[in-house]
Amino acid sequence: MRRACLWTLTMIAASVAVPPLSGYAQELPASHGPMGTVTLPRTDYDRLLDLAGRNPGRPDAPPLAAALTRADIRVRVDRAVARATMRIDGQVLRAGIVKVPLIRRATLLEARLADAPLPIVADGDMHSALLSGPSTFSATLDVGMPLSNAPGRGSFFLPVPPAGSATATIDIPGDQADVHLSAGLVLRRASANGRTLVDVTLDPGSNPEVWWSTRDSVPTVPARDARILADVKTLVTIGEPDVRLLTLMNITVVQGEPSRIDVDIPAGYEVTSVSGATVDRTEPKADGITVFVTNPAQRRHQCLISLERQTAGGSFKLQTGFPAVPTAQRETGEIAVEGIGTLDLSSGDIAGLRRVDVREVDPALASAARQSLLAAYRYQRVVDVPVVLSLDVRRFPDAAVLAAIAERAVVTTLVTSEGRALTEVVLWVRNRAQPFVKIALPAGASMLSAEVAGAPAKPVEAKDGDRVPLLRPGFRPDGPYMVSFVYLHAGAPFAKKGDMQMTLPKMDLPIDLVEWELFVPDQYRADRFDGNVLNADLINRSGAYDRISVGYGSGVGSGLGAAAPATAGPGQIVGRIVDQQGAALPGVTVVAEGSQQRQSAVTDANGAFVLSGLPSGPIAVTGQLAGFAGIRRSLIFDQRPRQVDFVMQVGGLTETVTVTAEAPYVDTDAVAVQNRKTEDRISARQRAENEPSANVQNLQRRASGVLPVRIEVPRAGSSHRFFKPLVIDEETIVTFRYKRR
Repeated sequence: MRRACLWTLTMIAASVAVPPLSGYAQELPASHGPMGTVTLPRTDYDRLLDLAGRNPGRPDAPPLAAALTRADIRVRVDRAVARATMRIDGQVLRAGIVKVPLIRRATLLEARLADAPLPIVADGDMHSALLSGPSTFSATLDVGMPLSNAPGRGSFFLPVPPAGSATATIDIPGDQADVHLSAGLVLRRASANGRTLVDVTLDPGSNPEVWWSTRDSVPTVPARDARILADVKTLVTIGEPDVRLLTLMNITVVQGEPSRIDVDIPAGYEVTSVSGATVDRTEPKADGITVFVTNPAQRRHQCLISLERQTAGGSFKLQTGFPAVPTAQRETGEIAVEGIGTLDLSSGDIAGLRRVDVREVDPALASAARQSLLAAYRYQRVVDVPVVLSLDVRRFPDAAVLAAIAERAVVTTLVTSEGRALTEVVLWVRNRAQPFVKIALPAGASMLSAEVAGAPAKPVEAKDGDRVPLLRPGFRPDGPYMVSFVYLHAGAPFAKKGDMQMTLPKMDLPIDLVEWELFVPDQYRADRFDGNVLNADLINRSGAYDRISVGYGSGVGSGLGAAAPATAGPGQIVGRIVDQQGAALPGVTVVAEGSQQRQSAVTDANGAFVLSGLPSGPIAVTGQLAGFAGIRRSLIFDQRPRQVDFVMQVGGLTETVTVTAEAPYVDTDAVAVQNRKTEDRISARQRAENEPSANVQNLQRRASGVLPVRIEVPRAGSSHRFFKPLVIDEETIVTFRYKRR
């Protein structure tokens, strides 16, 4: 006989709910246990355990922090004030302190939660309560509203909380009052004891006007016409495709309580926005808009109106009117004109407008301008005579302007036998406003360090390339200064022989001249150089080598020694400026003054300068460079060429060293002979082994103990020098063939 495995489970009905088990109603055998036991198959028992072990799901977060369910309002009108008591029921749904919006555009007298004061914060025109949750609450607010009285009519504006439902009972003096609502529904009217009670249903969150007809119950005042004064300030922005007007309108109410103000809009313009602290709403009309105010009893109103219209662009004749208040007893105005791009404005005498200096424009109007103001006018409008501004606008095409430029880039690259390349780039920069230079490093390269004017700077990595700072806090250059950075490129290792390509990164900074020194380890011989650069030998043979110093970087000195002095002609003073160690000083500002004439020059990379067109007579020559003491020399100039050399000492700008020695005359024939001898020496040196410059030695020392990188820098090798003029956002490439010695 088949045996069924049955388990007896004593269950407490309050702790476990047993779901209906279909299919077993007729198969369960009779229970053999005592009363209060249930007999189940093993599968159902396991199912019950599984259901009991399941964790309940995490409840969903409420969509709102709090909600107002109901607002019950009791309003009583007495004399010139309507006072309301509002009971607001709601629920805070989230845990913690929650800001619950209660009422907008109301004068709040008191707020209570049960018998305790209710914390209220004002955010603009909205009053919000600070309540803790989750919990329900019932708050009571006392609110006051000013009463507007007119012959046979009384009214006030009733703020309504944004609850799910809002009802109100309004108690108004008088037995025969006829009550109306601008928004809502009147449910019941009843009069008793000289007062009228009205039950109404209101639109939640609205601010309806309540008004009623009166006989003797509401005091009346004699009707008065509204009298207002208007001050209109307009900013005219002349763009490429459009003309925009931004009008700040100040309305002063002298008499009456106007609830609406008509504003005329000039033809052709479209109203894009109207805003203001006292603006309730606006409605369009035939030739303008009507602005409704929230509190007619207020004496001052202000609104900001934005208008725009399309133009043909380019040069055109502008004729434009301005927003005006036709009902104003007096209207004064101010106009400021700005333009996007390069514009020239011209106009003759304009009837009704008086031109003023742009510096006299009201500060509120000037602060709204995004561009420099081009013209300004003032006017006082005569009734029924519109104000029209007529201008001839001439637009000039925009031209690109460089924010920064590098006069010179000195690059030193050390190549190891593993193919890794350590490169230092030194830029002599003239900068007006560019904060960074974007550098697109070759693939596999990483930035190691950067300096701005001798101080360390932090490069920034970005998806489209690294950024190296061109400026630093407190540094405002007025001449050329040095920016340098070092990067490491992990290339392919050298084989016994083969071809190799070296690439300098693209920079979004135009460079007049790139000077590149490539240092190859001694165990390899490199030749057959190619790429988009010029070999230094070509410049040597052209005789221009003395005007370009190769290897000058953040190290000391020049790679090839002092350059020969330039040949001076009649009426010229030439010279060279070095420091106390004899290194050339580029970027020194040299000024010659005499006989009410002033000439200036800046030393080049070799420290040389030339002053031309100087008058005869006493002349004072001065030199200035940041970080060095100034220098000064006086001489009598007779149009014969003179040579004036200086040695600058480290010191402050306020220090000046005066040299009294006489400047020698320049023997042009001797200089020419000296230049030829110098060229011969350079040619002889270039024909010999290419010796590394001081820049290579300096980079070797920095790689050994300063730079945050471990690299086996070769100590012996040969340097190869290249030039590339006028590099603009492009890579500089050198290819060569190598072979192990």
